[in-house]
Amino acid sequence: MTAYEKLQIALRAEPKKWLVTGAAGFIGSNLVEALLKLDQNVVGLDNFATGKRGNLAEVRRLVTAEQWRRFKFITGDIRTGAACQKACQGVDYVLHQGALGSVPRSIAEPLNSHESNVNGTLNMLLAARDQKVRTFVYASSSAVYGDHPGLPKVEDRVGRPLSPYATTKAVNELYADVFGRVYGLPTVGLRYFNVFGPRQDPEGAYAAVIPKWLAALLKGEPVRINGDGKTSRDFCYVANVVQANLLAATTTQPKALNQVYNIAVGARTTLNELFGLLVDGLNPELPAAKRPQPVYADFRAGDVQHSHADISKAKRLLGYRPTHRIDQGLREAMVWYRANVG
Repeated sequence: MTAYEKLQIALRAEPKKWLVTGAAGFIGSNLVEALLKLDQNVVGLDNFATGKRGNLAEVRRLVTAEQWRRFKFITGDIRTGAACQKACQGVDYVLHQGALGSVPRSIAEPLNSHESNVNGTLNMLLAARDQKVRTFVYASSSAVYGDHPGLPKVEDRVGRPLSPYATTKAVNELYADVFGRVYGLPTVGLRYFNVFGPRQDPEGAYAAVIPKWLAALLKGEPVRINGDGKTSRDFCYVANVVQANLLAATTTQPKALNQVYNIAVGARTTLNELFGLLVDGLNPELPAAKRPQPVYADFRAGDVQHSHADISKAKRLLGYRPTHRIDQGLREAMVWYRANVG
C-alpha cells in the first residue's frame, strides 16, 4: 500500500478542516473535489478573477449531497488581509493555489502578477501564522529554474528567472522559508511542472498548451507550436498534483517540512510528440494523409527550452508516487474535453 493510499484511509477515519485558495480554478477545484470525496471539511476562497463558478458547480455534481454540505465557500481576494484571516479561522491545513498564472500574462501585466502572487501569498502566510494553521502548502512553479541549463531539474539548483511570473514564485519560496525559520510556520512548496487535466480552461490568450490544442483539434482549428516543436516539458496530470498536496500537508516527518519539491512525472515530452499523442488520442483510426498538421511560429519570450523534473526528493520525503503518466492522463482528460468543448 502506498503512502497516499494509507493517507486516504486515515483522512476518512479522522476528517480535518482544509482551506483551498483559488478553489474555483483548475487545480483548486480538483483539490476541493478530492477532499470532499474523502469526507473532509473544506473552505474555498476565490475572487473569480480567473476561477469559474462552473467549476464548483461541476464539483457539486460529482460529490454526494452530504459531502457537499461539508464545503463552505468564501468570495474573497487574497490581496485583502482580512479575507485571508477569515478564511484561515479554525483551519488545519492550507492549500494555497490562488495566483495569476501564465508567463505571457506576467510579461504584459507584471504589477498584477506581483500583487496577486507576492502580496497575496504574504497575506496568506500571515493569516496562517496568526490562525495557527498546522501546515501551509503553496503552489510554486518549475519556472523558478529560469536559465539554469541542467536536466533533470533538481530543487537546489536554480538559475535566473526569465519572467515576472517566475520571479513571483521565487519570492514566494523565499517568504515561505523565512516564515518557517522566523515564525515556526511549517510550509511546503510544490514546484508544479506543466499540470493538465479536467476543468483546465482552453480559452483565452493565456490558456495552457494541452487544453488549448485539444479545443482547437476538436473544433477543427489549426494548432500553433511556438518554436520548432523540439521544446520539451514534463507534463503532469492533475491527480498527481492532488496527491502531492495532501501528502505535503499531512506529513509527520520534520525533515519534509520547510522544503520545496518538484511535482511532475519525471519524463520529457516534446511539443511535436504531444501533438502526435493528442491527434492519435482523438482520432486513432485517422489515415496519415488526413492527419492535421501544426503551424509553427516564433519561440515565445520568457519560456524555457526544456523542462524535466527530478522527483526523487518528493518520493523520498513525502512518499509521492505519481499515478498517471502523460498517456494515462491524456486519456482521462480527453473524456472531459470531448464532453465540454467543441
